[in-house]
Amino acid sequence: MAQGANRTTAQVTGVVVLAAAVTAFLAVAAVRHGFFDLKVYYGALTWWVHDGGEIYDYLKPGTQYGFTYPPFAALVMLPMAYLPWTAAIVVSVLASVVTTAVLLWWLIDPIARRAGWTRWFALAVALCLAAAFEPMRETVNFGQVNTLLLFLVAVDLLRLLPAGNRWAGVGIGLATAIKLTPGVFIVYLLVTGRWRAALTASGTAAGVTLLAGALFPDASREFWTEALWNTGRVGELAFVSNQSLRGVVARLDPQHPSTLLWLLLVLGTLALWAWRSRAAVAAGDEATGLALTGAVMCLVSPVTWVHHLVWLLPALILLVDNAMAAPAGRRRRVLLVAATIGYAVLISRTVWFWEKDFTGVDGFLGSNAYVWISLALLAFLPIRRWLTPGGSAVEASGVPQLDQPDRRAPTGKRHLVGRLLTVR
Repeated sequence: MAQGANRTTAQVTGVVVLAAAVTAFLAVAAVRHGFFDLKVYYGALTWWVHDGGEIYDYLKPGTQYGFTYPPFAALVMLPMAYLPWTAAIVVSVLASVVTTAVLLWWLIDPIARRAGWTRWFALAVALCLAAAFEPMRETVNFGQVNTLLLFLVAVDLLRLLPAGNRWAGVGIGLATAIKLTPGVFIVYLLVTGRWRAALTASGTAAGVTLLAGALFPDASREFWTEALWNTGRVGELAFVSNQSLRGVVARLDPQHPSTLLWLLLVLGTLALWAWRSRAAVAAGDEATGLALTGAVMCLVSPVTWVHHLVWLLPALILLVDNAMAAPAGRRRRVLLVAATIGYAVLISRTVWFWEKDFTGVDGFLGSNAYVWISLALLAFLPIRRWLTPGGSAVEASGVPQLDQPDRRAPTGKRHLVGRLLTVR
């Protein structure tokens, strides 16, 4: 009893100290964006609903920024037009916090169970660390929708699809209709042969898009024929916040970025992603499939602002997961060091040192630091593999691996697979 009380006291103290340290760090490192993107959404919706303007004609005063999401996103955000500005901020922050907490619980809980950690303690530590994560704090400070989209996709890939639920794909479809880039997860379903889920996702995206078109025909017509193609509304491609392959190429020659070079890089990246994603699904490792696809989406999208890199969070957590599942030794140390370095860089605002001048070798390496992390995660994130019953729990090198009873195959597939092992 006393030992349990002492442990709880130590954990509470640890969380309080960590929370204080993160708060101090944010006070120094976090940039206050004043919910800039949320102001764009709020202003556009107010202009549309109350002032009789067209939503895609709105530009935030003094800027070139307007509402860039599809009409279904406008439908989802429509209640915001009837809220006071302060209430809109509260809803935005709460939505980000709640969706992040649920996602972290799904990803952290297996690690906590395997390591024997207290569940609430593991989640509290993860939430503190997530608060310091630059893409996450940028998402909150801008009032962005990134965590909502990640949550919708994770519902499908971490919950519905492994269970064989017939509704798997709805979350991906909704995320795609809100913001087009999650459509890469429909491609992921197709590449990995989940035809039913891909059809459900495509049908959901098409259905809600048609619904928005029926409700808002003028706005839909303007978006699909004009606003979608107006790249000037999203910002400068060479801006250091654009941590995509397109941003890398643009920073090589801001005046004349090579489209051919970008397309070649995208094709090579997609080929690597398709190969690794198929391997992950063949191994029954849907969480790694989510992480790999999130990384490739950030890489191949023409514009990936720093706040979009919340999609890298599952990959960083899975590095820790793989480390804790491995036997104590070199492999565990390498994975923990990789996770620590990736996380440290992604809280550091490193790329902003080259915001004004990204020329030279140091500029090339430093201004694209987050791109290099995305590529490394895509190429080297370990994949778990299933062995048939009776198979020995070893990897190719003969090193025994830990059983992971918390990551089982769906019930209907357990006769085909055995234990879930980290193998590479």
